Amino acid sequence: MCGRFNLIDSPEVRLLCDLLGVQIPDSCISQDIAPGGQIAIIHESRSGLARERSVSQAIWWLFLDRKTLKPDYRYASFNSRSDKLHKPQGISYTPFRESRCIIPASAFVEGLGDKKTYHMIELEGAAIAFGGLYREYLDQQTGECVYAASIITLPPLSPQWDNIHPKSMPLMLDLTDEDLIAKWLDPDFSDVEQFARCLEPGLPGAMRVTRIGKPSRWNPIEDAFMIVS
Repeated sequence: MCGRFNLIDSPEVRLLCDLLGVQIPDSCISQDIAPGGQIAIIHESRSGLARERSVSQAIWWLFLDRKTLKPDYRYASFNSRSDKLHKPQGISYTPFRESRCIIPASAFVEGLGDKKTYHMIELEGAAIAFGGLYREYLDQQTGECVYAASIITLPPLSPQWDNIHPKSMPLMLDLTDEDLIAKWLDPDFSDVEQFARCLEPGLPGAMRVTRIGKPSRWNPIEDAFMIVS
């Protein structure tokens, strides 16, 4: 994944919130989010015998410096590669089993790798539910919890993705699969082998792809085209 997405107030995002039973605060709405920025994560926590689904602000970087609680830039942890989720020594191993989340988005940017070819990707008629991981850090000064998160990335979907980003694509969960969403957000569900199918490259729906100029500006420079599964 190139490393940019946005989250705007739209009918598609409001539908995502309705499906998941949450509300996204205005402070998480942004036209351009880069790694290290503030994002919204949808997750579940235990409240006695019940579970509560909520939205929290998080830093888009899974591994933080514990003293400053800022991204540790020695490790590019804004994405978590799917092939490392099962390596016990990896930073994503425990979160994949204990603290999964959904990261809502309206669109994201992928780069070809030549520093000049970028595309904006949107789901046709729907918001995006990135499959994410999060960690909790304790602010020693305030005693507050600080969340950090990453987006899981998959191998690219070939040949549709070859001219967009040939190295990887983000995991996008199918919100219509209620059983998958329930298990994904359940902090007590640790049978991660059941997620094997959704960790294979695929599309949750038709995608609208638009070539843009500068990634931070999101400026279209060509007509959009569609990718369908």
